[in-house]
Amino acid sequence: MKAPTPLLCVEAVTKRYGALTVADGITFSVPAGQALGIIGPNGAGKTTLLNLIGGDVKPDSGRILFDGRDVTALRPSARCRAGIGRSYQIPHPFAGMTVYENVLVGAAFGAGHAEAEAQPRALDVLVRTGLIGQANVLAGSLRLLDRKRLELARSLATEPRLLLLDEIGGGLTEHEVHALIETIQSIRQSGVTIIWIEHIVHALIAVVDRLLAIDFGRLLVDGRPDEVMSDPAVQAVYLGIDADAVVT
Repeated sequence: MKAPTPLLCVEAVTKRYGALTVADGITFSVPAGQALGIIGPNGAGKTTLLNLIGGDVKPDSGRILFDGRDVTALRPSARCRAGIGRSYQIPHPFAGMTVYENVLVGAAFGAGHAEAEAQPRALDVLVRTGLIGQANVLAGSLRLLDRKRLELARSLATEPRLLLLDEIGGGLTEHEVHALIETIQSIRQSGVTIIWIEHIVHALIAVVDRLLAIDFGRLLVDGRPDEVMSDPAVQAVYLGIDADAVVT
């Protein structure tokens, strides 16, 4: 039986800024329904990789396929309509609008729903992300955890099949991280495919099926979380352990 087509294929994607290579021939695929975590030190090229997938940055070479379609030349808005949702490391809500209005923008303009369809969609997302009680609160007054939840909610309102998360746990307390993990697990259980960049490794491992480690824009290791975290190359560049000192 022929294997199903991966939802996302990144094929030999390279991106350079002058002499600096931030993505160096990266190739991987993600099956529908899988949760993939991406780790690496600061400056490894993790966010650039999400930018390439989401369309904020165009590759110098290689291509990106989504659901079998070449989307390499598509604008971010077209990729969003195709089913690629994106959250950003630093939330930038419309501060003068309510939480509900922020999510409504995602449903109306991201997913392309008419107002009659967008309103129930926005309310459903607020319930799923734990924000329904703050629907009428101005987004600019939210504490950090709820700003992160709102960033996630706006992305979900676009009805993504693939959700890109960029260090959404950053700056949260341990208790808040656990609350966020529960929310992301519920999203994953609904069938949404996830690619999540995060420095809080235990949060990633609680959700993902697979880890991909990168450094200097190159793919180091791709495999099960336990395999990747015990790999000498990953321990050397990400955990600061001398590879020669690792007992195998």
